[in-house]
Amino acid sequence: MIPNTKRTSLSPKSVRRVANPTPPDRTPGNVFASHREYKKWTRARISTHHTMLDATRTYVRGPGDSRAHPGGSNEVPFQRVAVTGIHATGVPLEDLIRAASLLIEAMAMRRHYMEISNQSFPSTLALYLTSRDVPQRMPDKHRQSADFNQALLSIDNNAAEQYLQLKNSSSEELHRPLANITLSPQRSDSRFPLVSTLSVVRPADTIRTSIESHEDILQPLLPGVYLDPWACPMPPDRHYTCRWVRGVVSVYRSEADANADRPLPYRTLSFQQYIEDLGRLTAMIADGPLKSFCFRRLSYLSSKFKMHALLNELHELALQKAVPHRDFYNISITSYKPTSTLRKVDTHIHAASCMNQKHLLRFIKRTLRQHANEVVALQNGNPMTLKLVFEEMQLDAYDLNVDILDVHADRNTFHRFDKFNAKYNPVGESRLREVFLKTDNYMNGTYFANIIKEVMGDLQENKYTYSEPRISIYCKNKQEWTKLATWAVRNDVHSPHVRWLVQVPRLYDIYRINKLLKNFQEFLNNLFEPLFEVSVDPSSNPDLHKFLAHVIGFDSVDDESKPENPILHEDVKTPEEWDDEENPPYAYYLYYMYANIVALNQLRKEQGLNTFVLRPHCGEAGPATHLSAGFLLAENISHGLMLRKVPVLQYVYYLAQIFIAMSPLSNNSLFLRYHRNPLPDFFARGLRVTLSTDDPLQFHYTREPLMEEYSIAAQAWKFSSCDMCELARNSVIMSGFPHEMKQYWLGPEYLREGPAGNDITRTNVPDVRISFRHETLLDELDNLFTMKQYWLGPEYLREGPAGNDITRTNVPDVRISFRHETLLDELDNLFTAPVT
Repeated sequence: MIPNTKRTSLSPKSVRRVANPTPPDRTPGNVFASHREYKKWTRARISTHHTMLDATRTYVRGPGDSRAHPGGSNEVPFQRVAVTGIHATGVPLEDLIRAASLLIEAMAMRRHYMEISNQSFPSTLALYLTSRDVPQRMPDKHRQSADFNQALLSIDNNAAEQYLQLKNSSSEELHRPLANITLSPQRSDSRFPLVSTLSVVRPADTIRTSIESHEDILQPLLPGVYLDPWACPMPPDRHYTCRWVRGVVSVYRSEADANADRPLPYRTLSFQQYIEDLGRLTAMIADGPLKSFCFRRLSYLSSKFKMHALLNELHELALQKAVPHRDFYNISITSYKPTSTLRKVDTHIHAASCMNQKHLLRFIKRTLRQHANEVVALQNGNPMTLKLVFEEMQLDAYDLNVDILDVHADRNTFHRFDKFNAKYNPVGESRLREVFLKTDNYMNGTYFANIIKEVMGDLQENKYTYSEPRISIYCKNKQEWTKLATWAVRNDVHSPHVRWLVQVPRLYDIYRINKLLKNFQEFLNNLFEPLFEVSVDPSSNPDLHKFLAHVIGFDSVDDESKPENPILHEDVKTPEEWDDEENPPYAYYLYYMYANIVALNQLRKEQGLNTFVLRPHCGEAGPATHLSAGFLLAENISHGLMLRKVPVLQYVYYLAQIFIAMSPLSNNSLFLRYHRNPLPDFFARGLRVTLSTDDPLQFHYTREPLMEEYSIAAQAWKFSSCDMCELARNSVIMSGFPHEMKQYWLGPEYLREGPAGNDITRTNVPDVRISFRHETLLDELDNLFTMKQYWLGPEYLREGPAGNDITRTNVPDVRISFRHETLLDELDNLFTAPVT
């Protein structure tokens, strides 16, 4: 007898229970006892099949397998890891949609801040933010690298070697020689006028600097061109008027326009808008589902990199070995023609501590022997010679040693920033710091200029290491800029291996307590007024105008662990009103630096001069608000240690590809032990990190402190040769060196993202690694922007009712049409009005 079976719909749980259903009992010759049982068994099989199709799966795709992306036949061949299925992100769909909306909002905010300040923003992310659909991936591979990869895959190393010898173009093949003229080297396509707009400077026979100092960089690029390091265009006086409005400079075409309050149409960003955006970011950081989503994605990125290294490490090593005359040290040139080599840039180093302790000791002893009777200071109005200064300390040149100098950080400086700052004083004497490590002293910074030039000489001797030292402007008076520029130009402190950043210590509270300043507005006056004046009329201060051509940006420095109230609100005091002895919060400092840099950059761009970026110390310690402010305002940051505690910010720093200059040896002595440093985790996840030295005087022992950082990191964290070269490539891209120099170092297409912008013969980074990084980033962006379309509809970027989908937004087309037509009517009224 056939049992009466009740029909029921199968839930996912029931599907799992009957994932492998067993056919019912049957007699010989009969498969099923009834047709109903046959249908029930078949339905279970179909449901199980669909469930398995929708399940999240991980595939390893071999070289040539291009199922994941259209046009994949041109992609770089290597072993890929792909995750497919409806739960590829590992979170519920509702959480994914909400997280995507918040993250896209954060990236759109950063894009707006970067655009108005003339700072860089990734082109791929900008395309995602502006396109109406997820951009289609169009592989446009660098054919040389693709052919080279194919040669390796076919196990024909001789053919690969021969191919590179034939195809490896030198700089002579890429650049046509110019006429024998003298140009300034301080120009760049990225932030400076084109070469055709540069001014011709004094004849070659009057140039003070030997051309040999530039030949390793510029002679292959511009054969026959002689260079004056201080030459730069001298635009005419614009006669503009500048006035302060609530802590930000407004520029007017004339005094009459200033009186009528008609500023030039420069883009600005109000403090109220900044507070709103900062509050929005703070709310995102505290959002529970978003934190979980970002943590999961970061964990996935770490695991994916480990899988990539497991599958492709040998392939990457083989690609590196097959490149002739290239390795991490890059000290060789071919016997038949010069080739460019991979550079390493120290993107975070302070000028006052850019030498090691042994170098400083030898310089002090040599100076004491050779210039003992030179007057170096005044004490109570009486001149003091260098010999007398040391006699008061009961020291002579013979007694000095590294231990007596006592400038190296030790275990006592851990979490003691005050003791660390004291290490800047040789022998514990602030007088010696004043004599040897200051630009503004009785000697006009002569000794400091000499030791800086010795450090620059070491860089040029090393040949492939470059540096971006920070020099201080304390903002105690307006003459600091003139004194600094005069020190640099008259002492001829320059090198093709160096670009300057100006660091601004956050010391307003100390100046206010000592009655050097009345309010924070005076601090801003001393910082920015000289810059606006020389930008309007360069002839008003020629030395400062020349020095600024070597400056690439600004840094904000001090102890971030100082207690502060990180919450800003719209009613906070303006700079004119801030006359308290309390120091303003970090985010307050950073906004007013950023807002004035925005106006200054637009003025200098109009004048055809170089512009500046903001690259502050950020996230070394202190609250997450510092990192939020850095995300909105800064092109790049230094340190970023606190990102390890804020997964939301860490993930958006990854998506926005913000460079982070990290200094593990510095952190080890101040805030975080070396083995706990997050640099290897950041690097594995794809954050754009670089290695830097911070303060070689306090933390390093050798003449090559940057190589010391790389070697210790490689040993402690087991970095491969490919990892090291990727870090070095990141440092060059992050740096502020001119565009033409980066083209020579990285390849003419280095600005293109992905493998199309890589040249392994220059960077020693295989296209396999660059492709992995680029494709992983695109996968993450695809996840987010696909959800944005799902949330609002595929046409959400179209204005008016055409971009509305009521089934997703629950907003009727009637309301959208009303808003859109009202806006069009107002615009019609404006643009159709008769012109008087």
